[in-house]
Amino acid sequence: MDPLSLFESDEITTREGPLKIFFLGHASLIFFFRDLKVYIDPYSDVADFSSLPKANIILITHEHGDHFDRPAIEKIINNQTQIVLNENSAEKMGSGNVLHNGDEIILNGLKIQAVPAYNRVHKRANGQFYHPQGTGNGYVITFGDKKVYAAGDTENIPEMKDLQNIDCAFLPMNLPYTMTPQMVAEAASDFRPKILYPYHYGETEMEPLITLMKKVKGVELRIKRL
Repeated sequence: MDPLSLFESDEITTREGPLKIFFLGHASLIFFFRDLKVYIDPYSDVADFSSLPKANIILITHEHGDHFDRPAIEKIINNQTQIVLNENSAEKMGSGNVLHNGDEIILNGLKIQAVPAYNRVHKRANGQFYHPQGTGNGYVITFGDKKVYAAGDTENIPEMKDLQNIDCAFLPMNLPYTMTPQMVAEAASDFRPKILYPYHYGETEMEPLITLMKKVKGVELRIKRL
């Protein structure tokens, strides 16, 4: 049996062929495009990565253990794999292409842009934000003529209003670490992706988001099992 058959998937049409998305769980995704396999935040708790295809590119949003999981990474790399990650993750990994907010890189013909990802409301008991500004990344990846935004761990920050022509967006909704359903709906209203996938949503109920998104015109909400 194909190990990928265990996971939900979706397909987006691009001018360079189909973009197939596999929803592994939590914040872990795989994109199949042309002959490329692009992973985001592989996490051992959601899949047996030893059974999955080797990665051409791995994107790590930040250094928390459910996003930077070295054992998962090591099961899908070979000597051709390119890893893109934030500075704190690179210090743990000891290698990789470090991107800061605002940086971009082209790998295997794909443009990858790092964008801000942080909290401005939700804090730990000691008063520190779960995700401080300037440390973590979201990524905008261009697949042919389609732009995909994987937000990482973030709230509905002002910088989202700068996002342009996003075809599909993955926005996190796991409390208390990222966004409420209201925040997700407000973010979607700010930059209007054509398709919205809530991800990294844990035990958060979907009904409030479904209700709120009925008021956000021009954005298709697609809910997948994660």
